Amino acid sequence: MRIGNALYESVDDIPSIVPVFPLSGALLLPRSHLPLNIFEPRYLKMIDDALATDRVIAMVQPRFDEPGEDEDEDAPTLCEVGSLGRIVSVQESGDGRYLIQLAGICRISVVEELPTAQPYRKCRISAARFTTDLEGEANGSEVDREALIKAFQGYLDANDLEADWKSVRAASNEALVNTLAMMSPYGPAEKQALLEAPDLAARAATLVAITEMEIARQSGEETVLN
Repeated sequence: MRIGNALYESVDDIPSIVPVFPLSGALLLPRSHLPLNIFEPRYLKMIDDALATDRVIAMVQPRFDEPGEDEDEDAPTLCEVGSLGRIVSVQESGDGRYLIQLAGICRISVVEELPTAQPYRKCRISAARFTTDLEGEANGSEVDREALIKAFQGYLDANDLEADWKSVRAASNEALVNTLAMMSPYGPAEKQALLEAPDLAARAATLVAITEMEIARQSGEETVLN
């Protein structure tokens, strides 16, 4: 699989120690792109260092359950599964920020957090559980595309939103599932469930289930208000 100018053909091409950007609610999936606005000094340093080396960082959500008594607010416990991304575009804003595009390589397991003198966090990671992410675009033949589009349409209708249906119909199953999952307005727990779904069909089914529950919740609220 080629991401930017780099080839990632096996787990041997995946670095074992990477900088980590712990961002709640962010979801990065293979062969998808995530725009990020970087402004904190520690993460500006992280981007500078990544650009000077392999351009790779990991996106890992902080745990979203109740924090422990001894948990550091500045370094919350991380989820066990995250995503590895390559910086494929960088723009300087002129006011001290970076606007970057991160391209998804594969999902990763967080093995351990490592001590570091840098202001940002580093972890030892493994991609062994997610080798299929490196095999190229999934054909998505088992995805229930009709159910996914129906749920998407229901969400749009419930929220008075529009979509570019020409692009939706033209998208491959993988692109459609992953784009809708990443753009979905759901919380950290739902985003983590979408990330950890074992395959594309399971991710699509999870997204449909979450969306249907959200539509039902909104409909219930409207009934009470009326």
